[in-house]
Amino acid sequence: MMTLSEMAVDVLTTADGREKTAKSHAHAASWRASRAAGTPLPLGRATPPPRPARPARPELLDPRDVPKRKPGSPTGRIALLHAVAHIELNAVDLHWDLIARFTDVSFPLGFYDDWVKAADEESKHFNLMCDCLEELGSFYGALPAHAGMWRAAEDTAGDLMGRLAVVPMVLEARGLDVTPGMIGIFRKAGVQAAVAALETIYAEEVGHVAYGSKWFHFLCGRHDLDPKEVFHGLVRRYFHGALKPPFNDEKRAEAGLPPDFYWPLADEIPAR
Repeated sequence: MMTLSEMAVDVLTTADGREKTAKSHAHAASWRASRAAGTPLPLGRATPPPRPARPARPELLDPRDVPKRKPGSPTGRIALLHAVAHIELNAVDLHWDLIARFTDVSFPLGFYDDWVKAADEESKHFNLMCDCLEELGSFYGALPAHAGMWRAAEDTAGDLMGRLAVVPMVLEARGLDVTPGMIGIFRKAGVQAAVAALETIYAEEVGHVAYGSKWFHFLCGRHDLDPKEVFHGLVRRYFHGALKPPFNDEKRAEAGLPPDFYWPLADEIPAR
């Protein structure tokens, strides 16, 4: 029997995207079954790799070198779906890495329920994007992709609160801001499969941001810290970019992010 940490490392060390997400789904199902039976799998201890295994394609480029394409064109829409697929595959690894990397911190089992569910949903999101790409005659790996997606994980490898602040509460929250615009692009183009897939992603990402906020506040409460003050300090320390409006204030609030968390940081953090 594999421990939950071993399951996480199994996903992280699998390169092919479809195979990685199949393992993610299978391990998430095993965790849920053990919880439903009242005999949760042991968390165990395992060492996640510094970087997850990746397929030979896509070619990973510096963000400045990724070609810009107009989303209104067919090739631009394919590029947009490819970029989202890349984000979702990284999100699968980010959530399993969170599970394996910080087992030295004591949490209620609900912490693992949340992040296993998030990883499972991100796996679904990746496959939805791959299906959309294939419907349009392309595939994941056909275009170059952003090489900096794992940077937030590397920067916060030793700081759990930093990881929660930057990944779900900044990066995934940004998805809540931009996804409605993407849905509009594909709706206008009549690409209904992409509209349906992005609407699923949009609805479920709210929960992932909420998990980040919930467990960030949990840790702040445990250590008697001011969550807003700590959040601002961690984002200034670890986030390499600017928090750019417009913000989706409604969905961010639904996920437990009040405006005074992110508006004071808007356009404050210089790109490095």
